Amino acid sequence: MSYILVVDDEKDIRELIGEILVDDGHEVRLAENSEEAINFINKTPPQLLILDIWLKDSKMDGIEILKSVKQNNPTVPVVIISGHGNIKIAVAAVKQGAYDFIEKPFNIDQLLLIKNRALEAHKLRNELILMRKKEFLGYNMVGKSTAFKLLLSNLDKVTRSNGRVMLRGPAGSGKEIAARYIYLNSNRVGGPFISISCASIESDRMEEVLFGKEENGVIKPGLLEQADNGVLFFDEVADMPKGTQSKILRVLIEQVFTRVGGDSKVRVDLRVVSSTTKDLSKEIINGNFREELYHRLNVVPITLPSLEERREDVEILAQNFVSSFNKSEGLPFRVLSKEAIAKLQTLSWPGNIRQLKNTIERALILGPLSGEIEPSEILHTELADKGDDKDSENIKFDFVQLPLREAREVFERDYLITQIRRFSGNISRTAQFVGMERSALHRKIKTLDISSDHRE
Repeated sequence: MSYILVVDDEKDIRELIGEILVDDGHEVRLAENSEEAINFINKTPPQLLILDIWLKDSKMDGIEILKSVKQNNPTVPVVIISGHGNIKIAVAAVKQGAYDFIEKPFNIDQLLLIKNRALEAHKLRNELILMRKKEFLGYNMVGKSTAFKLLLSNLDKVTRSNGRVMLRGPAGSGKEIAARYIYLNSNRVGGPFISISCASIESDRMEEVLFGKEENGVIKPGLLEQADNGVLFFDEVADMPKGTQSKILRVLIEQVFTRVGGDSKVRVDLRVVSSTTKDLSKEIINGNFREELYHRLNVVPITLPSLEERREDVEILAQNFVSSFNKSEGLPFRVLSKEAIAKLQTLSWPGNIRQLKNTIERALILGPLSGEIEPSEILHTELADKGDDKDSENIKFDFVQLPLREAREVFERDYLITQIRRFSGNISRTAQFVGMERSALHRKIKTLDISSDHRE
């Protein structure tokens, strides 16, 4: 049984449609004006809205209600009812997102046919949305740190619009995951999500890949065409060839382009999200990036924090990666030991979330099939390769040539720096863990000349 809302200012028509739908086995609500309609929709969105265009003595007409529904409840199909003289308006409504229209006086069989099609379309769309969300199951946004909560708040704000978003942040900070989050929580989730790595496509093939190709009557759609009614993600947009930038700019302005080798216009409806690790203002000065394109893409800039700024999230992220690899790759589900978590929290992560993810995957592949993940399984090879071992599990100093007092001070200093970093600069939590009073820890920090960079 489906829930259908009927909105019409004519009581006889409203009740007639209601009776027909009830007899057909549906739950029906009736509204005579926009206020009643919006109240019903806000309380419980219907599975189908049958809406008259002209609503006498109503604050909003049918077109305005349609726009509101498409913005706030985009999956709800809307069938427009119109008199003969309003057909042009009804057709215009379909172009604005209405599923179909029924002309008054209506035929009962026609009403039921369109109703069945609309409900089936609603069901299929919801199934598609569910499938999309399952497809991106491994792209979870998780965390509890202040930096993460601020990021999530900003992302939630932009999901409600179609504005272009520029994601900035260091390599490995999760920019594509953030782009997918925007997509999954927007009204475009039923459409495609197309990711374009601007750095990985050869410059002489970029236009063909983006715009498609026409040759000897054969059409090969490009990624722009494939992304129609969905989200297009330009990963590392600073690496886009200069010649392609001007053409993309034109697409953003007109939503129209021509395939390579063709002359027909292709119209698309796209939401564009882009990312960069580079300073685009410098790229503009150096002549590598078009300033106008930058302004078109940078409508809403959002900066992603490094993992260093999200150290509180290391444990949550690591365990989430374990679950993800278990579901997607069939790797064993193992819990991180307290010692392993402590090690992960004290290590530095120049490769950010991507490096942490690789570290967890490596531990699951090389480790046993059961039991807790132990510190010895946390292989931090990226740092070792760079010769940066100050944060490794073994604190390495040449104590041999130092007197006992100096050696102890060196150890204490390094130990406290490691613990302070582990707890994201929180002195209270650090003091609790190391077994010191907060005031005593402050004195020790001052005595050992530990810089403010390591403190809250």
